[in-house]
Amino acid sequence: MKHFFSIIGGMGTIATESYVRLINHRVRIAKDQDYLNYILVNDAQIPDRTAYIMDHSKPNFFYDLKDDVVSQAKLNPDFFVMPCNTAHYFYDDLAALTDVPFLHMMRIAVHKFVDDFPSEEKIGLIATEGSIYDHLYVDELERVGKKVELGGPEIQPMVNELIYSDIKEKGIVDHDLYHKILKTMHDKYGCKVILLGCTELSLAQEKAPDHPYNVIDPQSIIADVSIELALKIRNGMDPKEATAKYMYK
Repeated sequence: MKHFFSIIGGMGTIATESYVRLINHRVRIAKDQDYLNYILVNDAQIPDRTAYIMDHSKPNFFYDLKDDVVSQAKLNPDFFVMPCNTAHYFYDDLAALTDVPFLHMMRIAVHKFVDDFPSEEKIGLIATEGSIYDHLYVDELERVGKKVELGGPEIQPMVNELIYSDIKEKGIVDHDLYHKILKTMHDKYGCKVILLGCTELSLAQEKAPDHPYNVIDPQSIIADVSIELALKIRNGMDPKEATAKYMYK
């Protein structure tokens, strides 16, 4: 297969399925051959990311990701995409394993916020405890001069319930709960824009988009970028040239 990209997924599987569904349905097609070429590695056995980030005595998820990246790199994909925010904890280590361009979903989303909302100095962030604990998004946002609002102590329990109890355990999206989180961040904490710092939250946005709030959805953004790059490369552009504009440092 020529001109394909590799998806390092399975974190979790339903969220990865959402990403794949987005790229399949957003690409313009007139025939089967118009769809994108990709290899999906749905490694559902990767240890819990948040558990390790918050407690290093827990299983380290880096080694499973390393095996996936190294094995895929041998196939020479045009680029890597990893639709899991929290897994970007090890982005630098993973990207160093290969010369293949490795997209950084979090940085691409942060720059999208800057481009789309240049006058907004603050953004609300809802994410896994692991992402928040290690400042994964906070560091990226502060790097571009933006302030981050995490909300009060009532926010994280609601976010955890939506991510873990509903989506990961039951495979459902509680529309009311998702909208309540957004409303609280907007009304109580003054967030005119809210960043969805977990792919399960991106799934919630896909399934329950009927709300009035501005969101930055990294999974939706990286799906559009994946399509853009895959089509440019298919049409003859060098993969490194095509991905260069998104390789933020």
